[in-house]
Amino acid sequence: MIIKILLMAACSISGYFIAFTYYGFPIALIGLFSGFLIAISVIRAEQAIRKVSLRIIFGGVVGMIIGLFIAFFLAYGLNFVGVTWEKQQVAPWIYALLTGIMGYLGLVIGSKKIEEFSLFSFSQPKESSDYGILDTSVIIDGRIADICDTGFIEGTLVVPRFVLDELQYIADSSDSMKRSRGRRGLDILNRMQRSSGINIEVVDQDFPKLKGVDAKLVAMAKKMTARIITNDFNLNKVAELQGIKILNVNELANALKPVVLPGEIMTVKIIKEGKEPGQGVAYLDDGTMIIVDHAQKYQGSSVEVIVTSVLQTTAGRMIFSEMKEVVNDKKTYGFSAKQ
Repeated sequence: MIIKILLMAACSISGYFIAFTYYGFPIALIGLFSGFLIAISVIRAEQAIRKVSLRIIFGGVVGMIIGLFIAFFLAYGLNFVGVTWEKQQVAPWIYALLTGIMGYLGLVIGSKKIEEFSLFSFSQPKESSDYGILDTSVIIDGRIADICDTGFIEGTLVVPRFVLDELQYIADSSDSMKRSRGRRGLDILNRMQRSSGINIEVVDQDFPKLKGVDAKLVAMAKKMTARIITNDFNLNKVAELQGIKILNVNELANALKPVVLPGEIMTVKIIKEGKEPGQGVAYLDDGTMIIVDHAQKYQGSSVEVIVTSVLQTTAGRMIFSEMKEVVNDKKTYGFSAKQ
């Protein structure tokens, strides 16, 4: 903060004295204000550049230098053309126009195309584990931000431009539910960009011949030798068929759920009725569904249950159980019958 204040003070004072030297006191105040505006612009530019990767900055600088060289040679060639007195008045403006156009084109093209340049063996490519391409669904889901904050995902997370466009389209939807989901996804991305432990890169590369975001994600993953981070079951299967590594957030969540074994006793709250007569349904803190036999009449109450079996499906895990008192009654009656 102190450095920013010093910068604003230096630019303001310099603008004041420069204007005062050439134009006197009244205009010097305009110079003071202009210097302050220049300092604010520099601070804003620094904040914007801070979010950009060093590779993109390097590409932009190299591209601008090449553009300025091209402008210089074009201007040098114009000197060999016959120049009248009227054309001599226009020549400096032509040179300035060439410099501005070529410098701008070099800056933009260099910063945008540096990603492709690094992919084609001109530089050492990253390993596939260093690139993770984010899908729209996993951004909206939001858990990827928490996973990254814990440090379990390393490397660079790539957000394709067409994924951003899809998020923007969802955020602008007339449907209130879709609109809130799209805005949530944009908020998650902003949060991840502000995080110091996550490296986010927005890539403008597109595949116009392919239709659908999923097809474009698969094509980009192939080209970059990268992983796709998603929670979309269909995209997961399609990508695996084509030999692309997938990180599925849902699979990670299922893998981290606590192990429940048959015979364990737990206390759960019956939330609603089950599909079968007499069944009650409860949920663990992680969202795992528990089917409890003979628990329908205990809806809204907490009961002790004994796990009978665990079923793992592609959609998640289901736990089947019985009321503890029912199991005890069965044991008691069974023991009495034997006697």
